[in-house]
Amino acid sequence: MEALPLIFFVTVLLLLMAGFPVAFTLGGASLIFGLFTFGFDFFNLLPLRIWGVMTNYILIAVPLFIFMGVMFEKSGLAEDLLETMALLFGKLRGGLAISVLIVGAMLAAATGIVGATVVTMGVLSLPVMLKKGYDPKIATGIITASGTLGQIIPPSIILVLLGSVLNISVGNLFVAAILPGFLLVFLYLLWIILVAFFKPKAAPAMPQADLDLFVGKKKLIKIISAFVVPFFLILSVLGSIFAGIASPTEAAALGALGATILTLIRRRFTLATLKEVMTKTMTLTSMAFMILVGASAFGLVFRGMNGDTYLTNLITGSNLESHHFLIIVMVLIFVAGFFIDFIEIIFIIVPVVAPIFVHLNIDLLWVGILIAVNLQTSFLTPPFGFSLFYLKGVAPEGITTAHIYKGIIPYVVIQIIGLVLIILFPEIVLWLPAVIGN
Repeated sequence: MEALPLIFFVTVLLLLMAGFPVAFTLGGASLIFGLFTFGFDFFNLLPLRIWGVMTNYILIAVPLFIFMGVMFEKSGLAEDLLETMALLFGKLRGGLAISVLIVGAMLAAATGIVGATVVTMGVLSLPVMLKKGYDPKIATGIITASGTLGQIIPPSIILVLLGSVLNISVGNLFVAAILPGFLLVFLYLLWIILVAFFKPKAAPAMPQADLDLFVGKKKLIKIISAFVVPFFLILSVLGSIFAGIASPTEAAALGALGATILTLIRRRFTLATLKEVMTKTMTLTSMAFMILVGASAFGLVFRGMNGDTYLTNLITGSNLESHHFLIIVMVLIFVAGFFIDFIEIIFIIVPVVAPIFVHLNIDLLWVGILIAVNLQTSFLTPPFGFSLFYLKGVAPEGITTAHIYKGIIPYVVIQIIGLVLIILFPEIVLWLPAVIGN
């Protein structure tokens, strides 16, 4: 039955949208369809596939990057960064929003975890921005948007997972993501400047009296220490990868150690902190790997049904141009991001479309970054945008869900513009890897 792979794929999507747990939906549906397709031989094939996933050296980077991000969050460096940025940009209209954007980008490069960044920024900066007269929509919008930068600015867990699924170098993905990440930061910054210019009351400058409180005799030392410490962590991870000294997995271990050392230096390290960090790391890693096991079963069954061949023949038979297929996939991922998590999209949709991209001779490195930028948008799109939930959970009284939803609209539009620019100008992705020679 030729249409069986399509029936299988649609069944899984419908079950996910109905709210069933991802890992068990993927695994359960795969067991039923696998038994129907392969018979009892399926139970001999599946353990081999799962073993291959669990022994994948690249995926060891996932818990290590999670550990690094959570430990960095506990170090308290985000507070110093925000205070320093307020000191530097507070005199400008929209200065606090610019500070949040820059700190969000730096935290993205230091942690790579959206939840940690959004919650930290929400707790530290949202009350201050509201107190200084910021429009709630402007304040919540920039916090949620800057928090999602951790999904494209390396080191990023999305890029590690995409590298594994697309079977391309994670190091190359990290290098290729730098310019697109900076492009989004620049577009966000441009929007803040425009808002501050045309609506000065919505994004005012900080009063001089407040700025005077930040200024002390050790102002220069404070600025240097606030920047040098996180840069040390960023350079230890990304620098070792780009210099060819370490693989992404080895660099992740170096980052986890570096974040622990920084927490020790700042005297924030305790056994209770270590236990909390390890528990959170174990929880997030277990969740990701349970989904990964289910997705592996899904991939085994789908390919066993010749689903990849079926779709490739379907696309080639319809005489679709490569750029038309690319646009269809981007729209599919964008729409799916409204309803399902980025990990689900990576392990369900990406393995299905990857062979077709190969058949159409489309550069998988470019495709990987396009998917990563697209998936970043899924954190901002209601009803299931995780950044929106993270911020609502820590927002002060008076901030409604409507404020947050309206606040992210410009940034969703900006990310779509960024995605279109990367599609039109692939050099944004491909130039730096070619220069560095990864």
